[in-house]
Amino acid sequence: MKLSIVILTMGNRPDEVARAIGSTEPLRAAGAEVIVVGNGADPPPVPADVTALKLPENAGVPGGRNAAVAACTGDVVLFLDDDAWYPEPAALGDHITERFGADPSLAVLSFRVVDPEGGAGARWHVPRLRVGDPERASEVTTFAGGACAIRRSAYDEVGGQPGRFFFGHEETDQSWRLIGLGYRIEYDPAARACHPPAANARHATWYRTEARNRVWLARRNLRWPLAIWYLADWVVLTLIRERSASALRAWFAGFADGWRLDPGPRQSMSLRTIWRLTRAGRPPIV
Repeated sequence: MKLSIVILTMGNRPDEVARAIGSTEPLRAAGAEVIVVGNGADPPPVPADVTALKLPENAGVPGGRNAAVAACTGDVVLFLDDDAWYPEPAALGDHITERFGADPSLAVLSFRVVDPEGGAGARWHVPRLRVGDPERASEVTTFAGGACAIRRSAYDEVGGQPGRFFFGHEETDQSWRLIGLGYRIEYDPAARACHPPAANARHATWYRTEARNRVWLARRNLRWPLAIWYLADWVVLTLIRERSASALRAWFAGFADGWRLDPGPRQSMSLRTIWRLTRAGRPPIV
């Protein structure tokens, strides 16, 4: 089973990219390929056994991932944020190969993202509605896109990630469609990536894109009663959580964009998929 490791960068973190590439050296020695994608920018210098791919313009996170997957040859693709790295790469490679080789229904492993300074780590990296113990493995309904491994054939089977999302909720859209085909997604704390502690950046563009993509997610995947319920929940949650008038203006502008703009092909979720999502702890209404 061949592994491909994809690192997306906008060209503004050369030292971090070098660290990320360095952490893949034992994997490369074992036969893995590494592709560094310059997303609308020149990728930094890379070792001779690493492939550099430059996209002519910033295609966003899902667009960059789709381009990288099209260029790679692995059976399993690992996505790694350009400011993250693998603390135990050799063990990780063995673990990934074993997990995907043993379970043909496994589509995605979402990694445990750890603070290299020993802190608790960010809760949003654990893709569960109730985070609980981050050392507990479980079946989940989405995954951390910057620290994960995906079966290449499953990625292609659902048509990759929705490029027009640019960033935000592309993993959930892909997850719902994978689960609809009978695949499983698992959070696996034994697979680890390090990431420096950082606040979840929120600005006007983030609020607008987050709201737009949430509407697109519902329009692309949910039956209309569920879609209305899901979006109503998020309107209420946003009004409760956000105290900034400018943030609310940006969010509701994005919400309007989600209805005004084309989200791409619609594939209404089956009742079986709704049940599988509910059984995994996150029904598609929250």
